[in-house]
Amino acid sequence: MKTSRFSDSQIMAILKQAKSGMPVPELCRENGMSSPSFYKWRAKFGGMDTSMIKRMKELEDKNRRLKKMYAEERLKAELRKEALKGKW
Repeated sequence: MKTSRFSDSQIMAILKQAKSGMPVPELCRENGMSSPSFYKWRAKFGGMDTSMIKRMKELEDKNRRLKKMYAEERLKAELRKEALKGKW
């Protein structure tokens, strides 16, 4: 997955600036980002603080690893099932 060029604290600072009344187009131009990125961040991180964002990213990474482990185990189970049926 593509990583952001902005850190969690930078994202939070940008969202706080917008909340304080700075116009979004000006904010995006100042920080060198697109408006869709800003709105995506606002939808995803709207009511969070930096520690909550960090925790959410940790959980997403853990979830990604668990899904990968599950897919690998399912593949192994399917291979065992085919081998027992004598398809090899």
